[in-house]
Amino acid sequence: MAPTTPASTTAAADALIPAAHPFAAHLARAAQAQQAAPHRAWTPADGPMPALYLSHGAPMLFEMTGWMTELHDWARALPRPRAVLVVSAHWESAPTMVSSSVPADLVYDFGGFAELYYRMRYDTPPATDLARQVVGLLPTAEAVHEHPSRGLDHGAWVPLKIMYPEADVPVLQLSMPTHDPDRLLALGRRLRSLREQGVLVVGSGYMTHGLPYLDWSRPEQVPGWSSDFDDWAADALRRGDVDTLASFRDRAPGMPWAHPTVEHFTPLFVTLGAATDPTAAPTTTVDGYAIGLSKRSFQTA
Repeated sequence: MAPTTPASTTAAADALIPAAHPFAAHLARAAQAQQAAPHRAWTPADGPMPALYLSHGAPMLFEMTGWMTELHDWARALPRPRAVLVVSAHWESAPTMVSSSVPADLVYDFGGFAELYYRMRYDTPPATDLARQVVGLLPTAEAVHEHPSRGLDHGAWVPLKIMYPEADVPVLQLSMPTHDPDRLLALGRRLRSLREQGVLVVGSGYMTHGLPYLDWSRPEQVPGWSSDFDDWAADALRRGDVDTLASFRDRAPGMPWAHPTVEHFTPLFVTLGAATDPTAAPTTTVDGYAIGLSKRSFQTA
């Protein structure tokens, strides 16, 4: 579904959001916070930006005030990055590709939601320099292509629109070329140096994603497979046990219900690969559940 009456700018599209909508209130709070204390930009004195693993939700995230506040507070607790590089569950492509370095139309890769979500925009500055850097970091034997018309999918623009609603940070997506943990860890290692230049490296997925197995009549209920998988992953992360995490298909309780397909878990390995020490315990910044799914998110140093 495409926007029926597209607005010309992010601000114009945001102005169409009904005043009673939770996201309108979020935008108002974010604007007040920015006015009271402008978000400080990253400088080299800050050291490397962290790498993040985000449970990103769907457009319904724009209706979850508590979760939006957690994400925005997280962003404000960090320096404003020079740019953001996202590997999202929603772009699986080999050979590896990068999105358009000049902002393109968003990808509305969801169905059945209110029309206002298909009118949203997120017009960030060009990411031309970042695209050049990313291509230079990847193996010369693996050609990296820029998709000239591909914009950000909802695994990127939904959480980032909440975290950085001013749309003043360049954003680039990198496709996920494999689900092999070792290869994704290696990909993250190649991206690690970007953090030293103020780039926020993000793996965007969902800690549990068993949508076919949810009881939609009781959305507040947390299924055992969801809590069991989340507990297992949290324990392995605390212990820095990357090998155990990498064998999640065979060793994680709650499989395969927690991840009937694995693309929402595997961005985690890009995040760990981009960490200075993948075996160091990350800092959990968001936990708990939404519609029965674990929204656990974390940052690595």
